Amino acid sequence: MTGIEKEQLAIRLPRHVAIIMDGNGRWAEKQGKRRTHGHRAGAEAVRRAITFARRNGIEALTLFAFSSENWNRPAQEVNVLMELFMSVLKREIPELAANDIRLRIIGDVSRFNKRLQKRIREAEEATAHNTALTLNIAANYGGRWDITQATQQLATKVAEGQLIASEITETLISEHLSLASGPEPDLLIRTGGEVRISNFLLWQLAYAELYFTDVLWPDFDEMTFAEAIDSYVRRERRFGLTSAQIQQLAGAGALQED
Repeated sequence: MTGIEKEQLAIRLPRHVAIIMDGNGRWAEKQGKRRTHGHRAGAEAVRRAITFARRNGIEALTLFAFSSENWNRPAQEVNVLMELFMSVLKREIPELAANDIRLRIIGDVSRFNKRLQKRIREAEEATAHNTALTLNIAANYGGRWDITQATQQLATKVAEGQLIASEITETLISEHLSLASGPEPDLLIRTGGEVRISNFLLWQLAYAELYFTDVLWPDFDEMTFAEAIDSYVRRERRFGLTSAQIQQLAGAGALQED
């Protein structure tokens, strides 16, 4: 995998990878086709990314499928995205179940039609006990919405006397966010050449490593994913500490293991 030793990968692979899947429309336009054709091609790239994550022992994969701002796109494109979401859920659930992959949809699903909400519930229930990989699909999701809904939950608890304001901590806020049940992302990948996070996982990405590529999402393959992982494992994650402190901690950990 682009020169990374397997032993190194086993130690430093990200537990959780988040991806902003950008470039479907531009990919289609470059081929003289409608933007909706790019979204269908992007679904194949999703399948490749899931396969890569599952094969390489990544614990969680979070894909930004539809933002709360995407409702402002042309109605035809939004309708195609909704129907594509429906068909993918129906088609892929048996495959996810067979590969021990749990599916979770994060975001405000209340805006989706009742048929899609029902399909989402069925898909989540069918894979709820799978443990090899958690696949989070962010749909009608926004980072500000996520923080807002978390603080609303906490405010309700304060109003009902279950909690006092001084007890609210970063940990408590995290426990009320959409990804509360798993590790925070170690690595964010964005395709399509844009260099921003676009209101995605604003709280959870505080210490994530960021990787941007010009590859348009439908062209995202295992080699591109491997290059992002390669970049990640070569970085030193300091979490506010100095390099010397990180080395001291690593040395202490090695001594404890011995």
